[in-house]
Amino acid sequence: MRWSSAFASCSERCRHEVCAPSQPDFVRVNAAVNTPVICQLGDRVLLLRLGDQIDVQCNRDVHALAAMLQEVRPDWLLDIVPAYASLALHVDVDRIVPASMAGTTIDHDPLEVASQWVQTMLAVSIDTPTTDAARVIAIPVRYGGEFGPDLDAVAAHAGLTLQDVIARHTTADYSVAMIGFAPGFPYLLGLDPSLAMPRKATPRTHVPAGSIAIGGLQSGIYPREGPGGWQLIGRTDTLLFDPANGSAPTLLRPGDRLRFVAIDAHDGAAG
Repeated sequence: MRWSSAFASCSERCRHEVCAPSQPDFVRVNAAVNTPVICQLGDRVLLLRLGDQIDVQCNRDVHALAAMLQEVRPDWLLDIVPAYASLALHVDVDRIVPASMAGTTIDHDPLEVASQWVQTMLAVSIDTPTTDAARVIAIPVRYGGEFGPDLDAVAAHAGLTLQDVIARHTTADYSVAMIGFAPGFPYLLGLDPSLAMPRKATPRTHVPAGSIAIGGLQSGIYPREGPGGWQLIGRTDTLLFDPANGSAPTLLRPGDRLRFVAIDAHDGAAG
């Protein structure tokens, strides 16, 4: 894939619709997105916008671009943060020395220098990683009952039995589109469309840690106890966020693949 780019000042639409999509209930799967628009967010962040929808191929392109930039990451590029349709680059502007950056012609605004470096990188050809190259994480889940109080409602909404819902949720192949909302919370693409269900009109004030949830056409896992408005269908004991692990506090990373495995209340195999 050859990336092309455009530079733009970040607008209200960029900040509110693209940088962090507002929990949409739909996913597009057929758009070709390969022309990042570079925006400045404040004086220390560049945002690369690849689209304006939650789109499976666009999200794959986001992760491919993140992987490519990670391979050539200079010391002034502090962090690379993928979202559904954008990539945020956190820059240490004090480390940017224009004269030492081959090919740059801008010698004043550090973010403009960084932007030119990004545009140079976007001119190279890269291949979108195949799903075989991603890590595959298995998450054991107890479905229904006290662990998934909304499983009955999801089944009724879909016109399915409880076992059908569990079967469809566990046979899907998910990808971690982004980490957000709370530390370690994975937004997962790949949910069987028949299980899609809107969020609750009134969010819960308390969601147990490890709760497996459905929100629109997405699935997710609440890593810690807190409020939330998604439909709760199960729970896992897997620790998704450990602040004591400074080098890797989150179990899941954007671009990972994930499968849910049903277990019973006594840790035996379900069904």
